Amino acid sequence: PLQALMIALLIVIGILLFGFVIFFHELGHFLLAKASGIRVNEFALGMGPKLFSFQKGETKYALRLLPIGGYCAMEGEDEQSDDERAFGNKPVWRRVLVVVAGGVFNIILGFFLMLILLGQQDVFATTQISKFTEGSALEAAGAQVDDRIAEIDGYAVYTDRDLSFALALADPSAVSMKVERNGQKVDLGTFAMNSQETEDGKKVVALDFYVQPEQRTLLGLVRRSAADTYSMVRMVIESLKGIVTGRFGLNEIAGPVGTAQAISQAAGAGLTEGFGQAVSNIVLMIVMITVNLGVVNLLPLPALDGGRLLFLIWEGVTRRPVPAKYEGYIHAAGFVLLLGLMVFITFHDIIRIVQG
Repeated sequence: PLQALMIALLIVIGILLFGFVIFFHELGHFLLAKASGIRVNEFALGMGPKLFSFQKGETKYALRLLPIGGYCAMEGEDEQSDDERAFGNKPVWRRVLVVVAGGVFNIILGFFLMLILLGQQDVFATTQISKFTEGSALEAAGAQVDDRIAEIDGYAVYTDRDLSFALALADPSAVSMKVERNGQKVDLGTFAMNSQETEDGKKVVALDFYVQPEQRTLLGLVRRSAADTYSMVRMVIESLKGIVTGRFGLNEIAGPVGTAQAISQAAGAGLTEGFGQAVSNIVLMIVMITVNLGVVNLLPLPALDGGRLLFLIWEGVTRRPVPAKYEGYIHAAGFVLLLGLMVFITFHDIIRIVQG
């Protein structure tokens, strides 16, 4: 009962953190809108029925029932307005800053959360080989102690997070790798690495080497947090490429339900080491979610910030805006398609959970 209660508490923490991620996204739009002289009619924390609100200046601030995000309602954002401070009446470059601010704020949030997580560690893992296990396939392929792993299957490796990601995607029977040795890149060619089998019968690379630790310093902490956040951005982009090319199937894609399940699993795994570790696991999941949201939102797709950005770029180049009516139609169609996709993925998440 106690463990169930703790998991329930951790899930609530996860939901609140997820809501904060979306809220922080909208906060980026809000702050840049205010700085750009755009009238903000309402800024809400949460969604759904209003619990209470107050007016300060021209903006209504509201707290709503569902802790799953928020919104920033700007004058003239989706319709024509004669107000000189309306979104549509501001120079293109100002509108661009407001539109991209949400995604950028998500990535900035990821950096600060990563800073908190890494700040708890005394040492960081690197990509520099310190020793090999007995029968190491990597050593047999020509790698040496003090080599820095620089590239795996064409994917550049800068941090241990890149290293883990690239090896997780690699086919153990044919891994191509480059290392950096004495300032020079050395191509180890393509070779088979030792493997192990997962619960679902899939073969994955088995690590047969150790890496050098790096002692934590203040500057090193900031640098490493930035590098790991950048690594996550690259992971999201590479994963999106994998979805488009068919490398990743539907089982590798999760919606809100699948994400909640992953958060609860991370919390449960962390509880074996203590409540603090469980919270750290959840925060790491939130870092992945906020970076994911930041990158995906900037994709040039209708209904997303990236779609709006595309229209603004068109307006900046041609000096003519796309008629608001047609832009609205495109965003509405994109929103319907996006909603349909989310319903489909959520349904698949539920089926996957029910089937175990």
